[in-house]
Amino acid sequence: MTPAAARPPTASYRLQLQPGFSLHDAERAVPYLAALGVSHLHLSPLLEAAPGSTHGYDTVDHTRISEQLGGEAALRSLAAEAHRHELRLIADVVPNHMALPVPERLNQPLWQVLKDGPDSPYAAWFDIDWTAQPGPVDAPERGRLLLPLLGDRLGAVLDQLTVEGDTLRYHEHAFPLRPGTEAFPLPELLERQWYRLSWWKLADGELNYRRFFTVNELIAVRMEVPEVFEATHAVLLRLHADGVLDGFRIDHPDGLADPRGYLRRLAEATGGAYTVVEKILTGEERLPADWPCAGTTGYDALRRIDGVLTDHAGAERLVAAYQRDVADRTDAAGAARQGRAELTAPGGELAAETDRLVRLATRICAAEPALADHPALDLRRALTELLTDHPVYRPYVVPGESAPAEAVAHLGEAAPGDATGRLLRDLALGRLGRGDAKDEFCVRFAQTASAVAAKGVEDTAFYRWNALLSLNEVGGQPGHPGVTPADFHRWCAEREEHWPGAMTALSTHDTKRSADARARLAVLAELPEAWAAECAAWTTAAGPCPDRPTAWLLWQTMVASWPASAERLVGVALKSAREAKRRTSWAEPDERYEHWLTEYVRGALANPGLAPRIAGFVQLLAPFARSNTLASALLQLTVPGVPDLYQGSEEPLYTLVDPDNRAPVDLGALAVRLTDSPADRSDDLAREKLHLTTTALHLRRTHPFGPYRPITATGPSADHLLALGRGEKLIAAATRLPYGLHRAGGWRDTVLELPPGRWTDQLTERHFLAGPVEVSYLLGRYPVALLTEVS
Repeated sequence: MTPAAARPPTASYRLQLQPGFSLHDAERAVPYLAALGVSHLHLSPLLEAAPGSTHGYDTVDHTRISEQLGGEAALRSLAAEAHRHELRLIADVVPNHMALPVPERLNQPLWQVLKDGPDSPYAAWFDIDWTAQPGPVDAPERGRLLLPLLGDRLGAVLDQLTVEGDTLRYHEHAFPLRPGTEAFPLPELLERQWYRLSWWKLADGELNYRRFFTVNELIAVRMEVPEVFEATHAVLLRLHADGVLDGFRIDHPDGLADPRGYLRRLAEATGGAYTVVEKILTGEERLPADWPCAGTTGYDALRRIDGVLTDHAGAERLVAAYQRDVADRTDAAGAARQGRAELTAPGGELAAETDRLVRLATRICAAEPALADHPALDLRRALTELLTDHPVYRPYVVPGESAPAEAVAHLGEAAPGDATGRLLRDLALGRLGRGDAKDEFCVRFAQTASAVAAKGVEDTAFYRWNALLSLNEVGGQPGHPGVTPADFHRWCAEREEHWPGAMTALSTHDTKRSADARARLAVLAELPEAWAAECAAWTTAAGPCPDRPTAWLLWQTMVASWPASAERLVGVALKSAREAKRRTSWAEPDERYEHWLTEYVRGALANPGLAPRIAGFVQLLAPFARSNTLASALLQLTVPGVPDLYQGSEEPLYTLVDPDNRAPVDLGALAVRLTDSPADRSDDLAREKLHLTTTALHLRRTHPFGPYRPITATGPSADHLLALGRGEKLIAAATRLPYGLHRAGGWRDTVLELPPGRWTDQLTERHFLAGPVEVSYLLGRYPVALLTEVS
């Protein structure tokens, strides 16, 4: 018999740990989560993070479980309670970066590097280009680390810097002094350190450490160094060996120098523990087959489930209406390309990373006559084009190995056709031989490409191009809305064959809108002209809006989250505007515009004529949004893969982008509602979704699902039913495009043929015999059905 700890999950439940929801709180929730029906608790990062962190991705100390969350004793107590309820734990792992915290002493490895520079035994931990900054005045050739955190130019804040013993202080910041420099006058003392304090605005152009995307406060870690892997994973591996942790979710593997190598090392250290990776797959891109893991965390599933419930033709008409209204014919692909290009241009947010690649390429060309005479300007221009047009997040090229066919195709598609473009393509593919600089270019190009994709598309274009916000999700393709049932079934079959243990997610701590918020918005694709007219009417009622794309974003955000407080909506509106970088930005906020935007949102909510109209429109959407909510939940719980439920999503959850979606959830209240009788679960979407969720989860735990197979209905409305079988004893059926079904007159004579046997809908406890069943009867109470064959 397989030990319980080695069994793959049947379903997991994501808990976002933070000071307001600790490991002690998680332990108290275990009985409820066991009753809900999951097999594993999926915990956000556990290692010590920056003080007050609400997410845990800003690790400062790999040697201990976060004391803010309760420490190792609390984690072991949680595991013991979970085991008593036959549950196991999955931990989120952050291998790509650490925090550059305040005070800096909290990150001791980095503190030692600041103190001792490239001679520090910890210098190998961090991805620093020591050649990019002149070194201390007595060792200019050694380089130093740029720390862009001053509030103004250095000369303007010199009087705010003080020396206290062996420490240099700037407000809350504290930096170690290089031994022997304590007695120098301040200006000379600064010139003798292994770091250079600078104005924060210098970061994008001069930064010489790799970071997480554009977040200066997260410094990249070189996980490819075996000693670094061992030091940063020792606690987690010990807890796995002790049976406390059973699986791992790997954050942002695209940032690693060698994701496959990292996963192989982890698999060897854990004996093949269940591991999934937060990998964003673009379009039809597939996860590399040689990665030793169970699959992705589920954004690829999110796109397919959302897509099959989205009206393709209606979404296209909505896009046309949006483009007419904003007087901009730019399509989603054009917005994405523009977002990428801006990041790598001189002065762009990733200009420093791009320049580092140019320096590498220049050095490579200078060392070989056959590669000579590529001017730096040509290299930068071609590199910008290559990063802009690369169609996926990154290539997976390992120096010394033949490049995968996918990488060859993608880089060939993106590379400029001139000699410089071909040179950079071949360097990125590792085709020009080996050497430290060539290997580094190959690896660093891949890491930079993933940052350009994430920031240029998800965090720029997806806040600018606002035709239908439910499409603008992590891993989404707003330029290709909708997924046909045939393509959906094909994807499910491929997933079952290749990655049956991958997660299936609909809401996460990183989704821009939760699944139920997107379910509402998806209805808009079925009534595009009506929505465009409504959007225009709301703008008229609220007053002139000089920024039409922002108007579309605001009204859809209100629909998605209604009813929402002014504080929530203002926070999301300001974040969206800053990410879009059209009228304001994080780096250069336009106070006047942001004040106008804040007052516009507050004024709309306070408008006595507009607020009731918004509420009425949301109510109009309600029956169709309900159908989408229950359909997406059913599909998540029945398609191949491991359903990963985000905290609170077992009931309708209308949250927006972080931090809105990371607030603690009252699991005690959910536990009370779980005890309601089945009779109490009708005509109340919250209870309906909870009933559906726990019913399907318990089926997964007690009746292992069999092979996937598509099932087709017949009749005039057959296209509105998505049905699937899991083995011979389970059938799931879900309504799709419910507004269109309503307009067409309902199910009419559409039937679903049930296989031989006696069937019970587990949601309604109604019984059906084999043969044709009228879909209108089958779905008379819910827009979904979950049938099991009774032997």
